[in-house]
Amino acid sequence: MTVSEGVAGRHRVLGVLAERARTGRRDDGHRVALAVEGGGMRGTVSAGMAMTVDELGLTRLFDAVYGASAGALSGAWLLSSRPEGLRGWTDPAVARALIRRRNMVLGRPLVNVERLVEVHYVRDFPLDFASVLASDVEYHPLATDVVTGEAVDLHSRVTDAATLRLALRASSALPLLAGGPVRIGDGVYYDAGLAESIPYRRALADGATHVLVLRSRRPADGTARSGPSRGTRLVAGVGLRRYGPGLRTSFLGRNDRLAADDRLLAEHDADAVPSGPAVLSIRPPDSSPHVGRLERDGALLEAAFEAGRAAAAASLAPLADGLADGLARAE
Repeated sequence: MTVSEGVAGRHRVLGVLAERARTGRRDDGHRVALAVEGGGMRGTVSAGMAMTVDELGLTRLFDAVYGASAGALSGAWLLSSRPEGLRGWTDPAVARALIRRRNMVLGRPLVNVERLVEVHYVRDFPLDFASVLASDVEYHPLATDVVTGEAVDLHSRVTDAATLRLALRASSALPLLAGGPVRIGDGVYYDAGLAESIPYRRALADGATHVLVLRSRRPADGTARSGPSRGTRLVAGVGLRRYGPGLRTSFLGRNDRLAADDRLLAEHDADAVPSGPAVLSIRPPDSSPHVGRLERDGALLEAAFEAGRAAAAASLAPLADGLADGLARAE
């Protein structure tokens, strides 16, 4: 039995990736997408998974990468000329510079996403924005439209390094937490997580036939979600009061959407949806570290990153043999 046949028997997503690895080609009539979940510093987990995708040489098997919030940042690093920059999520110095709790007392954003993207990613820890733009794998950062409250794909609005940086900021901007909304052209946007925390739906809407989802939440992290929390209602009432009802409604309903996504993705993971697109999630096990949105502990972030790498390796390692075969055949 070939690697392609063996992996295909596990899940349709792995099957098509294995075949692409074997042939070294993407002209198979499928549209295969990678979707990267964020969640503030919890995105360290899915960043570790993305690192494994790069280490196994699988990035080029995808037609597009979709990212929400911190997942958009990781998606950009993955497609850049320096994917090893994904390890920046584990740097406690960066976390401390990004997250300053005393800012709340000073009336400033708790999380300085603008400084992260416009200063740190430009001067201190450069992200090669040109290489992201030049990648033959499409890059789709998501955000939330402040007028409608709906998820928006910023792919068509990213035309140069400046608009790419704006898109990264828009995908992570949060009311009362990570700064005000970001304007790109005639649109104004907030964090993608307000409308679509796990960006697989947008990938499917764009015609994806197969989607691999890199999750940052452990299965246990979703068990207690039911309706908006007190903090969510506070942010909606205070931080979003200047915007229309669409944004507030979307924000208040995000926990219910996450719970619905968990249920649907579980069905897809079991390949229990026999027709239509195939979706497979990789999740960190419940035994992995719990990482909060505002985590700054370097040891914990490193452990979370490695847990993500290990979870992805367990699911994707069999594809590496197929990829090696494909490269040998090409030579």
